[in-house]
Amino acid sequence: MNNVTRIRMRVLALFLPIAAVLYIGGEAVSPKGTDTVLDTMATALRVVPVARQHPAQLYLASSLVLFGLGALAVSYGAIALLVRERGATLATIAALAGGLGAFCGAIANVFAYPVLAATASAPVSASSAAQVLVTAANSRFVETFEGLYFATEFLAPLLMGIALWRSRAVPRWLAVLFFAGLEVAEQMGSYGPIVVLFMLPFAAAMVLLAVRIWRGAAVPASERPAVKPATVPV
Repeated sequence: MNNVTRIRMRVLALFLPIAAVLYIGGEAVSPKGTDTVLDTMATALRVVPVARQHPAQLYLASSLVLFGLGALAVSYGAIALLVRERGATLATIAALAGGLGAFCGAIANVFAYPVLAATASAPVSASSAAQVLVTAANSRFVETFEGLYFATEFLAPLLMGIALWRSRAVPRWLAVLFFAGLEVAEQMGSYGPIVVLFMLPFAAAMVLLAVRIWRGAAVPASERPAVKPATVPV
């Protein structure tokens, strides 16, 4: 492993804790009740007044979640670097599924946050804004991306957890913590800062995996240059 590869691995390792911080922060600052699928008029009419009161908060939450999902997509590829031989193929599939899911999640969250904020802030009645949101949510375009997101957000962590378990590159309890922590984090809604407590296992798993990747980029003792003892001239 050359120095360039080691640097790349360590850069990739940094994405794991960054993804956790951004993802958790986005959910924590979301106005309560806004992180939901607006596929019915009843739901949209309940959410639009909340969105009108907190447009700036919605834009902030959107930025954090979108960057968090982007970092999560990179993190899947970084975690796959830990898995060699046993489970390597499964880890590759999980990384592809995780990347696809994060991309689809970003598209879906554009409608969950910035489009909601913009539509709710428009000088139209609440019912008109709600109708626009429901129409968009029920479009084939949004339904496709949401369907892929919901499918891969369960499948990708499961496959990666199994790959980590089989490879024994990390303790098996860490493989379980990654799967369970990420699944719980993905199911969290906009319940306020309390979500941070429920998402802490996810953050812990990402930090521990990042440490493993970082250490994997360390220079082996066999590759370190020999240090000759200094000689003192007589």
